Amino acid sequence: MKKKVAWLLCLSLVLSVACSGNTHHRPSRFIKTHKPLLKLMGYTIQVGAFKNADNAARLTERLTKDHGLDATYFLVGDKFFKVRFGNFTTKEAARHKALRLKEKKIIEEFYIVRPEDYSAARQRTYGTDYLRNALVETAEDFIGVPYLWGGASPEEGFDCSGLTMTVYQLNGLNLPRRSSQQFEAGRSIHKNNLQRGDLLFFSERGQSAVTHVGLYIGEEKFIHASSQGGKIRLDSLSSTYFKNCYVGARTYFQ
Repeated sequence: MKKKVAWLLCLSLVLSVACSGNTHHRPSRFIKTHKPLLKLMGYTIQVGAFKNADNAARLTERLTKDHGLDATYFLVGDKFFKVRFGNFTTKEAARHKALRLKEKKIIEEFYIVRPEDYSAARQRTYGTDYLRNALVETAEDFIGVPYLWGGASPEEGFDCSGLTMTVYQLNGLNLPRRSSQQFEAGRSIHKNNLQRGDLLFFSERGQSAVTHVGLYIGEEKFIHASSQGGKIRLDSLSSTYFKNCYVGARTYFQ
């Protein structure tokens, strides 16, 4: 009888803990995940610690134009810029390419970024909201930064799709380069169903095609690379200007 009572007390304790609503240690199978529509990034090469964004931009341009490598640069800890490039299926292939570039004195020391290092890989454990928040946090790091992907001078304009591509690729999702390609790659969603990390598309200056893109962070706000002000900035989707040129939104999750 005592053994039966003890067993019932133990079972009651287990059930009370299981039903208490504490999800801190909830198994990953209970976390909401959605398979991304985009391909995941493979192994990439990371180099540099530039204090000046122009130096990082010049290396990015050289790797892209002279060596045919998809390259981007980004701010680390509000202190310096790094360059990340390539998309290799194996670590050996990435290392081989990096060593060849180092021999030609195009790069110096390098680091190989593994697919499992990205937020896109971790979302299998922590859920889609984790990845969406990571996208927003990455974009927020760029606010106030003067960024030029499309040219070598401020007069040539800021490349908005370069920002969104960089944010996605830094988190392990291989978003295409141009805003029109990004628009086609995503799944259309209504404005009322927007979630953090989705992309917003606009048609500026009276054009019919997509000409601008920004990353939605919630509460009608988005981050984008604007030619006005010369920096990455935060704006509101409810403003008259963006209301009038809004084309649609895309998500990259099923």
